[in-house]
Amino acid sequence: MTRQTTPGAVAPQPSPWAAVANGLNGATRRLPTWPVYLFGLLPVPWFFWKALNGEMGVNPVEALEHRYGLFALQFLVAGLAVTPLRRLLGINLIRFRRAIGLTAFFYVLAHLSVWALLDVQSLAAIWKDIVKRPYITIGMTGFLCLLPLALTSNNWSLRRMGPLRWRRLHRLTYPAVLLGSAHFVMLVKGWQTEPILYFGAIVGLLLLRLVPGR
Repeated sequence: MTRQTTPGAVAPQPSPWAAVANGLNGATRRLPTWPVYLFGLLPVPWFFWKALNGEMGVNPVEALEHRYGLFALQFLVAGLAVTPLRRLLGINLIRFRRAIGLTAFFYVLAHLSVWALLDVQSLAAIWKDIVKRPYITIGMTGFLCLLPLALTSNNWSLRRMGPLRWRRLHRLTYPAVLLGSAHFVMLVKGWQTEPILYFGAIVGLLLLRLVPGR
């Protein structure tokens, strides 16, 4: 039985934004994921070189530690934005989410390494800071949340655990990002705008996940 159409009826046209989203999705499907790692991690050696050459102020270790931490938070925010972008705007960047997350973890590791190896330089002092300084306790807790996610961000772990268990484990992303932004807020002296904006953006992105979408 053929579908009857009303004479003169005009078929609904896709919205201009839908056409833009479809074009972007078509373009990103042709892109590999390795440029996320390549261009995302280029600042690591670049800023390390600047610190070695005294181009990052009077306290290059602290500046390097802050820079890596900020990059980590930015990539965590980018990873958190992938699902709302798909649900609300139709822009599908899911295939890049693993690369974004692993890049974020590498920056967290770099941030932690600079603090532990170049700043504190002592196991006893590291443990003392973790126990006695709340912002470091929170930051370390966020790192421990991210660690199993980085270790299982591969196809072998996905097959071994199964999709359901794997997705449940990777919900640790949410407390990890919140802890990371809280670490930033507590790290700076006084109420500064930048860390509060990051914290607000993260809370907003988490709330957007509750909005029904496609």
